[in-house]
Amino acid sequence: MPEKPDAQPNVRTLDAHALRGLAHPLRMRLLAALRQDGPATASQLAERLGESSGATSYHLRQLAAHGFVEDAPEHGKGRERWWKASHDGTAFDEGLIFDGDTATRGAADVFLAEIARIHTQELDTWLGTAHEWPTEWRGASDLSDFTLKLTAGQSHELIHKIHDLINSYRELPPSDDTETVRFHTHVIPRRTAE
Repeated sequence: MPEKPDAQPNVRTLDAHALRGLAHPLRMRLLAALRQDGPATASQLAERLGESSGATSYHLRQLAAHGFVEDAPEHGKGRERWWKASHDGTAFDEGLIFDGDTATRGAADVFLAEIARIHTQELDTWLGTAHEWPTEWRGASDLSDFTLKLTAGQSHELIHKIHDLINSYRELPPSDDTETVRFHTHVIPRRTAE
């Protein structure tokens, strides 16, 4: 078991203004790259993501204006500007889907569709490259699904228990055989046939 079971990530909950600033596919990819791979320059991110450095620079400035990224001067030498994520994660307020403002509802749609696309892309990448990983990592991966009969309250409780368990592993010290591991959770109600 982890040594620090109470470790919690620094998570920013989206409000309507922040959501509109983040809900762009390239901005979301830039933020994910900074969160997962650490500080980088616009040029480095452009090369990694197959974009122009002008586009990455513009969208990084937009992310900074909304408080999602900030300067990482401890990494910079000379004139290159380094960026880092301001938070470990982002929490989506489901109420934004029902917001009275059509721009906010549209941004919510873009945000959620991009999250689903990122998850699908990461899964496709794993399936296409799993044969390149050592056997112990193949055995340490998981593609599972479960069907449960729950109330909305029970589902909410289960989600929080899963998040707490995952976060309890967040501060474990790295070792020589440590790899970055991505967990995706999808909890979606499904109507059953009558």
